[in-house]
Amino acid sequence: MDSILIVDDERGIRDTLRAVMEDEGFFAEAVPTGEDCLKALQKRAYGCILLDVWLPGMDGLETLKQLRALGSEAAVVIISGHGNIETAVRATKLGAFDFIEKPLSIEKTILTVRNALRQQRLELINADMAAALAREYTMVGESVAMRALRKQISIVAPSDGRILIYGESGTGKELVAHAIHAESRRAAAPFIEVNSAAIPEELIESELFGHVKGAFTGATAAKKGKFELADGATIFLDEVGDMSPKVQAKVLRVLEEQRFEPVGSGTSINVDVRLIAATNKRLDVEMEQGNFRADLFYRLNVIPFELPPLRERLEDVPLLVDYFNENFSRAYGKQPKQFLAEALEDLQNYSWPGNVRELRNTIERVVIMHPGTKVTATDLPPHGKEEAPAVSFRFPSFKEATEAYHREFIQRKLEEADGNVSRAAELMGVDRSHLYRRMRALGIQNRERV
Repeated sequence: MDSILIVDDERGIRDTLRAVMEDEGFFAEAVPTGEDCLKALQKRAYGCILLDVWLPGMDGLETLKQLRALGSEAAVVIISGHGNIETAVRATKLGAFDFIEKPLSIEKTILTVRNALRQQRLELINADMAAALAREYTMVGESVAMRALRKQISIVAPSDGRILIYGESGTGKELVAHAIHAESRRAAAPFIEVNSAAIPEELIESELFGHVKGAFTGATAAKKGKFELADGATIFLDEVGDMSPKVQAKVLRVLEEQRFEPVGSGTSINVDVRLIAATNKRLDVEMEQGNFRADLFYRLNVIPFELPPLRERLEDVPLLVDYFNENFSRAYGKQPKQFLAEALEDLQNYSWPGNVRELRNTIERVVIMHPGTKVTATDLPPHGKEEAPAVSFRFPSFKEATEAYHREFIQRKLEEADGNVSRAAELMGVDRSHLYRRMRALGIQNRERV
C-alpha cells in the first residue's frame, strides 16, 4: 500500500487530506511541522509527501532541502496558499514533483498524488535497471591486459573518435563498447546496437538507414533506421565484417558526410553519431580477399582495440568465477556456491576456446544444476578437459605450464601454416604483430618454408 505524509500547520487541512487519502486506498499520516516531518521519515519511508510552504519553525522549502539531504526518495508535492512563480521555481530546483495552490481542489490533489507515485515507481524501476545494467557490463579482471584495456578506455572514451574493436567470439567486444559509451560525453544519450550478422541481407540496409512507406514490398509505413535513432548518441555495429559491399558503401558515406538517405527516399538526413564497430574477423585479410572495403576499414580503424582471449589472461579466471557465481546466484535466488581450490585450478587449466562467454555459461550451469554448496573439480560440467594442457602437471608453477602450452600451441599452428607467420596468425585468430611478440617472448625460432 502506498503511504502518504501530509505536512500542514492547519489542523482542518491535515484531517481532510488524511481522510481523503485513506478513502482513496492509501496509508496516510499527518504532522504539523517540518521538524515533525523529518522525525516521521526516520520511522518509515513514504511514497509521497504533501508539504505546505508556510510552516512554523522550519518552512517547507527548507524541509524539502533537509529531506533530500537525508536521502529520502519520496515524491514531494508542494502546497501553498501564497504561491508565486519564484517559490515554484525554487521548489522544482530542490526536487519537488509538483506545486499546487490553496484552496485545494480535492480532485486535482488526488490526481497529482497518483501521478507523483507513478513517477516515483518509474524512477525506482529505472534505478534498478541501471544497477542491473552496470553489473552486467562490469569489466572483471586484474591481469596486465585488463588493466591496460581499462586505461585505454578511459583515454579514448571522452573523444568522438571512431573505434574498431577486434576480438575472438566471447571476449567481450560488446561489453567494451558499452564501457566506452558509459564514459563518453554521450553517456546520457542512447546506445544503439546493430548486429550485422543477425539481420537478413535484404533487411540490413533498411535496419540501418530506415525506409519510406512503399519503398519495397511490405513497407506499409515509414521507419526510422538505427543511424537516425543514434543522432547525438553512439551506434555500435557488431560483426561489421559481415556487411555486404553495398551496405559498406552507404556506411562509408555516412562516416564521410554525416548524412544518408533512407531506402526509397531522395532526401538526405543529417546525423551526428559516434560509431563503434566490432568484428571477430581479420579485416586486413578480408580486404586482401576483396570482402571488405579498404577505405571503410581506414575510416573505422581510427582507434583500434584488440581484446585478449581468455587463454592469455587465465589469472582472471577466479575473479570471473566469483563474479558470475554471485550474479547468477542472485538472479536465481540461490546461495552463492563455494568453488574449492581444485575446481578453480581445473578451470584455469582449460584453454577456453569460447572465451569468457563459455566460462559464463559453465558457471551458470553449476549455479542452476549443482545441489550442494561446495563445488569440486568433479562437480564441474564437461568443458573440454581433453583439450586441457596435460603438460601443466610437469611444471612447478602455473606460469611455466602456461608458457609451455602456448609454445606448443604456436609451434603446431606454424606447422599447419608451413612456417608462414601471417597464415598461422590467421589460424589462431590473432594479429600477426602479436604473434611475433609472443614468439620472441617464448623463444620460438621459425624458418618459413619455401
